[in-house]
Amino acid sequence: MATLQDIGLAAAINILSAIIFLVLFAILRLQPMNDRVYFPKWYLKGLRGSPSRSGAFVGQFVNLDFRSYLRFLNWMPEALKMPELELIDHAGLDSTVYLRIYLLGLKIFVPITLLAWVILVPVNWTNNMLDGDNVIFSSIDKLSVSNIPLKSHRFWAHIIMAYIFTFWTCYVLRKEYETVASMRLHFLASERRRPDQFTVLVRNVPPDPDESVSELVEHFFLVNHPDNYLIHQVVYNANKLAKLVKEKKSKQNWLDYYELKYSRNQSKRPVKKTGFLGLCGEKVDAIDFETSEIKRLSKEITEERERVIMDPKSIMPTAFVSFKSRWGAAVCAQTQQSRDPTAWLTEWAPEPRDVYWQNLAIPYVQLTIKRLIIAVAFFFLTFFFMIPIAFVQSLANIEGIEKKLSFLKVIIEVPFIKSLIQGVLPGLALKLFLMFLPAILMLMSKFEGFISISSLERRSASRFYIFSFVNVFLGSIIAGTAFEQLNSFAKQSANQIPKTIGVAIPMKATFFITYIMVDGWAGIAGEILRLKPLIFYHLKNFFLVKTEKDREEAMDPGSLGFNTGEPQIQLYFLLGLVYAVVTPLLLPFILVFFGFAYLVFRHQIINVYNQEYESGAAFWPDVHGRVITALVISQVLLMGLIGTKEAAQSTPFLIALPILTIAFHRFCKGRYEPAFIRYPLQEAMMKDTLEHAREPNLNLKGYLQNAYIHPVFKACNEDEDEDGDGEFNKNWGEESVLVPTKRQSRRNTPVPSKVSANSSPPYSLPDVVEEHMQP
Repeated sequence: MATLQDIGLAAAINILSAIIFLVLFAILRLQPMNDRVYFPKWYLKGLRGSPSRSGAFVGQFVNLDFRSYLRFLNWMPEALKMPELELIDHAGLDSTVYLRIYLLGLKIFVPITLLAWVILVPVNWTNNMLDGDNVIFSSIDKLSVSNIPLKSHRFWAHIIMAYIFTFWTCYVLRKEYETVASMRLHFLASERRRPDQFTVLVRNVPPDPDESVSELVEHFFLVNHPDNYLIHQVVYNANKLAKLVKEKKSKQNWLDYYELKYSRNQSKRPVKKTGFLGLCGEKVDAIDFETSEIKRLSKEITEERERVIMDPKSIMPTAFVSFKSRWGAAVCAQTQQSRDPTAWLTEWAPEPRDVYWQNLAIPYVQLTIKRLIIAVAFFFLTFFFMIPIAFVQSLANIEGIEKKLSFLKVIIEVPFIKSLIQGVLPGLALKLFLMFLPAILMLMSKFEGFISISSLERRSASRFYIFSFVNVFLGSIIAGTAFEQLNSFAKQSANQIPKTIGVAIPMKATFFITYIMVDGWAGIAGEILRLKPLIFYHLKNFFLVKTEKDREEAMDPGSLGFNTGEPQIQLYFLLGLVYAVVTPLLLPFILVFFGFAYLVFRHQIINVYNQEYESGAAFWPDVHGRVITALVISQVLLMGLIGTKEAAQSTPFLIALPILTIAFHRFCKGRYEPAFIRYPLQEAMMKDTLEHAREPNLNLKGYLQNAYIHPVFKACNEDEDEDGDGEFNKNWGEESVLVPTKRQSRRNTPVPSKVSANSSPPYSLPDVVEEHMQP
């Protein structure tokens, strides 16, 4: 059981760690050689030049202006200066709205903290319930509801505060939902032209024995969308080709490394072993070996690319279909296309940067099976993680198991060691156990077959939140209570155990306080230091970089990581709402997290992160829904807790809270959520009309022609362009592959087909290839 001394030691260690990280960051960011690590976003925008190009030799690497070190905390006010509208233009709506989650936490918990400390803390402290109970407790627990006697009238204070906290939280949530929905609609209306505004993803195209997928898609949309259809791009299964291209890039990096190494010391040619990870096998000349491997891979890439293009089996029953207007795309994306509801499925296409191309090659019929498999796997992952959670709680509750391991008592009872174990190690151990979880959950989401990075991150975030609730929150409470009250459980009858658990639940606030300090204080400070990208950048810079382009590729700006950051925030919402009435001592620690994290991530978004995609804040309904879930959980737990206190006359008044909260959620869902899942036809028509007036001669077909070409083909084009042999691929990317058709009738097509106007196409694929290959 952590005491005030343990919390104090944990706070000192984590505050000191955070200060060390911040000081190191403030110094490292001033060094010219680290400029690309701490300001990569400005380099990517072309608005910042490398400071290492001028000045004295030492000054190219180390900042010799000692006056700048006196202003080492200037990054804090600078991070707050950029207005929100400018931030949207600079970093996008996703990043800006993500920051508003931290502001939402501050808006909710600042008034709640003040009220809880002014009203509930004195009510809890001025009792002596725990002194007479047969449970282990500390002085901190006297601040919690556990210290209120059974059947006490003081529970009315907690019930009234629960109503006030609920109404305030719902009020702030509604205002924020309204604001973000308005920001999204304004962003979509004022946003520059993007390919996804005109494009729909069509899946589960039914097979046709007489027509190729490309012909079938074209003819279907010429018939059913004759006035709006523009072009389409079929989807190829190029996963093997992508692996070859990735392998070639890796080999090229190794070749660059060995050539750079040889240029520095030409007295000896570098050698390497050809076996596993270069640890075994025959020794060969490294430069010659990597060169031969690159030639081999180039040949395989050419053969595989031709196979993908020529083989009809490589074409998936999926296509990106683009329209002449946003209105036409909105009509198609938001309507059923055929009488068979399982065929010709349409949805808004992700923006090109957001497409996860590997999953487009998964047949649609496999998705249900894959998601069932992952649901079962996730259940077992969640269940078996209870084992390390129990271990963490054993660290947090030394007194509960001391009698079982008496030989450790001498060491444990040393004050400093005991405070370190109970105040620091539990939160640190839990943080370490959770370190690899996001990667596992992301792999699960990829296996399920989601076709955009944003949807992958949202699904992974959803699972992370469920996992955190079951294991981090409920698991810690259940396992911790069991360890803490072993002695009480052994002496009490079975019908008294629920009451003991009810008393002990608020006591777990001390464990969550230590976790918040490790994860939310020191962890956030470690985020701004960017130690891993710093080390990797300098390693790449030393071993691989030969040109300015190489140096730019060595930068790792990273991104927000919605799948890891948002569930972390939601855990703090859950803890704050649950313990606001139960143990208000926890609230100031959460306020520090929200304020500090807002400052740090605002700086990172302005200077570092380069977001992979822009979804227009499509994730906000998930954020809202999880805060509502946390609010309902807090209300149900409070009902159960007061029920164990035998306050039967006051408990029924809490039943209305979850009912009102769920009704509020349904209101918000109906009022604001459509803005995040549909695109109003009125807005689409308005934007189309304005664009036609401003750019009457816009070549929309040329703009959309190459937008949804698989990136691996673009990579092949770039490689072949460097070798002077990329003409075929350029032309291939500019028009759809022409596939001969066996169908003789064109009576269903209202206008001549661009693929085949007569009974047979004007050109066959070999003719096109031959034409493109001619000089």
